[in-house]
Amino acid sequence: MGFGRLGGALALGLQRAGWPVSVFTRSGASLRSAVAHGLRIADQEDLASAAAVFLSVPDDAVASAAALVAADLGRHTALVHCAGALPLSVLGAHGERPLGSLHPLSALSARTDPLEGRAAALSATSPALLELLRAAARDLGLRTFSVPEAGRAAYHAGAVLAAGGLVALASAAVEALAEAGVDAPEALDALLPLMRSALDGVEARGLSAGLTGPIARGDTKVVQSHLAALPRELLPLYRTLSLRGVDLARARLPPERTDALDALLRR
Repeated sequence: MGFGRLGGALALGLQRAGWPVSVFTRSGASLRSAVAHGLRIADQEDLASAAAVFLSVPDDAVASAAALVAADLGRHTALVHCAGALPLSVLGAHGERPLGSLHPLSALSARTDPLEGRAAALSATSPALLELLRAAARDLGLRTFSVPEAGRAAYHAGAVLAAGGLVALASAAVEALAEAGVDAPEALDALLPLMRSALDGVEARGLSAGLTGPIARGDTKVVQSHLAALPRELLPLYRTLSLRGVDLARARLPPERTDALDALLRR
């Protein structure tokens, strides 16, 4: 249910993998897009016979979408939401009906974006549904892990920091280069490969060994020059991130270096 960016990526990916997929949508634009992509449009009979219905709708619409389709579902049709922050209880009370969640960790900007190589958080109230979700994720090229129901908000906050937070951090870095006289498009073109290389280093060597720059070297003079040069509004962000960097660097620097950085950043 739903054919936006995530719903489209799931439907198109599962269709490519050979799953029998149909799309149920109330939006005319989404319906036309689903037809244009060669997807079957679901009706009430499809809802009744489906193994699972995936609710790929905004978080604040999950509960109403679950209530909307509940009467048309088959007795054993599973109801699955795709919201990272929401517990299964948002789907409502459905007796013996299996309930689940599949949340891909992918920053999708279009329904044709690939899911392969990403991870997905799974949750289910029955072993059979969990196996179905694992099979779907595997055929989508997703690695899977489980998140306890009580931890979903914290899990989703971490995911948001890694995606939306990274974009916001790029915006701050562009602003810092603007302070140096570099225009925004040129700054972004220069910074994106740098950010990718930093992530490559983390992937290859881990968080601590992947840290680079003056914090990793214990260079208080350079950090002091940064604090003096940055626009005032960027200083809290720089201090917070650098203090986390100091914690990562403690395993590789003498204590007097990290203590000096810590004291400088907390002034």
